[in-house]
Amino acid sequence: MTDVPSPGLALPPAAGRRPVLAWALWDWGSAAFNAVVTTFVFSTYLASELFVDPAVIAAANGNDDDPALVRALAENASLVGVALMIAGVVVALVAPVLGQRSDGTGRRKLWLGVNTGLIVLTMAAMVFVEGTPGYLVLGATLLAVGNVFFEFASVNYYAMLNQVSTRENVGRVSGFGWGMGYVGGIVLLILLLVLFIQDFGDPDAGGLLAAPEEGGLNIRLAVLASAVWFAVFAIPVLLRVPEIPPQRREVRVGFFRSYAVLWGTLRALWRDSRHVLLFLVSSAVFRDGLAGVFTFGAIIAHQVFGFTSTEVLYFAVAANVVAGISTVFAGRLDDRFGPKRVILVSLGGLIVLGGAILFIGTSVPAFWVAGLGLGLFVGPVQSASRSFLARVAPEGREGEIFGLYATTGRAVSFLAPGLFALFVGITGDTRLGIVGIVLILAAGLALMIPVTSKPATIR
Repeated sequence: MTDVPSPGLALPPAAGRRPVLAWALWDWGSAAFNAVVTTFVFSTYLASELFVDPAVIAAANGNDDDPALVRALAENASLVGVALMIAGVVVALVAPVLGQRSDGTGRRKLWLGVNTGLIVLTMAAMVFVEGTPGYLVLGATLLAVGNVFFEFASVNYYAMLNQVSTRENVGRVSGFGWGMGYVGGIVLLILLLVLFIQDFGDPDAGGLLAAPEEGGLNIRLAVLASAVWFAVFAIPVLLRVPEIPPQRREVRVGFFRSYAVLWGTLRALWRDSRHVLLFLVSSAVFRDGLAGVFTFGAIIAHQVFGFTSTEVLYFAVAANVVAGISTVFAGRLDDRFGPKRVILVSLGGLIVLGGAILFIGTSVPAFWVAGLGLGLFVGPVQSASRSFLARVAPEGREGEIFGLYATTGRAVSFLAPGLFALFVGITGDTRLGIVGIVLILAAGLALMIPVTSKPATIR
C-alpha cells in the first residue's frame, strides 16, 4: 500500500505525536515501493515494448494491434504475474511463522529495519535491468523478491500500530498512515516525473536531469532514487517509536515448531472468536484483490489504453490525490458508522468499477473515470480493515492479532497474480486479466458480509 502531513492530514491525538508521525513516515517512504515499483513505474517498464523481441516489433511496423505484438506483450505481463504468484506462495509459507515468532519478542523494530534494508537493496539492484528482452526474467525476479521482503517488513510494521495509538484513536492513526502513504506517493511521483521521465524537448533524454532513455536508463535511475527515498524515511520509526518489552507468554521454539504454536492460536480463534478468524480470512482475500488493482492497473493502462510512461505517472498522481482525500474522509465515516460498513461499500464500488473496465473499449476518458473511481475506494478499505481489527482485538493480545492480520494478508497473495496470469494466458488479452481481480474482490466481499464486530475473547 500502499505514505509529511498535508493540510488535510492532521495528526490524530495519541500518547505521543512524535511516535505517530515517525511510524507514519514509514508509510510515506514505502510509496517508493508500492507506487513506483509495483504499480506505476517499474512494473509498467517491464510490460513495455522494450522487452519484446525486436523482430516482432519490426514486423508490427508501428501497428499496436498487430496480433504477434499483442501476444508478446501479454506473455510478458503473464510472466510478471507468475513471478508475483511465486512470491505470494513464499510469503504464505513463511510470513505466518515470522509474525508468530515476532509477537512478544520485543524485537519488532530490529526485523522491520532488516527487511526494509533488504527492500531497499532489491530496489537498488533494479538499476541493472536493462530494457532488452534478455533482462525481463531478472526484472520479474527482483520485483517478486522485493514483494516478499515488503510483506515480511509489514508483519512488524502493522503490529506496531498499537504502540503508537489507543483504542479510541486507532482508526484515525491507521487512516493517517494510509493518507501519508498516498501523499508520499504523490510527492515522489511528481519528483520522478520532473527529474527523470517528463520529456522537456529532448526525445532521447528524460526529465530535468536529462537522463538517457536508451535501455530505459531514465526509468532505472528513477527506481534507484526511489530506493534512497525509502531508506531515508524509514529511519524515524526505528529511532522514535519505543520498542515493546518481551511478553511473559513468549514461547521460544524452533522455526518448524513455530507452525504448531501458530496452529494453536488459530484453534483458539476458531473456538472462542470465529468472527475474528472469518474477518482475517475475508481481509486476506480482498486485500489480495487490492494488491492486484495496484500491480496490474498500470499494466492495463499501458497495454490496453496506450498510456505512455509519462501518462501513467500523471494518472498515478491523480489517483493518489483521490485516494488520499477519500481515505481521510472515510476515517470520519469509520468513527460514525463503523469500519465494516466502510469496507462493504468500498468493496462494492471496486467490483462495479473494475467490471466496467471490461466494457469501455479503448476510451481513454472512460478509463480515467473508472480508474480514479477505483482510487476513491481503495484507501478506505485498507484503513478501515486495520481499524476493524483494532476494535475487536482482545486487550493484551493486540500485538499477536495484528501480527496474524499482517501475515494472513498475504497468505493467499498468489491468487490475484495467478488469476490475472490465467485469464491473460487463456485469452491473450491483457484487459481480461481484470476478471481475475474482480473475482477475488467479490469473494472477499461475500466472506465479509457475515462478520460481526463484537470484541474478541480468546482463552
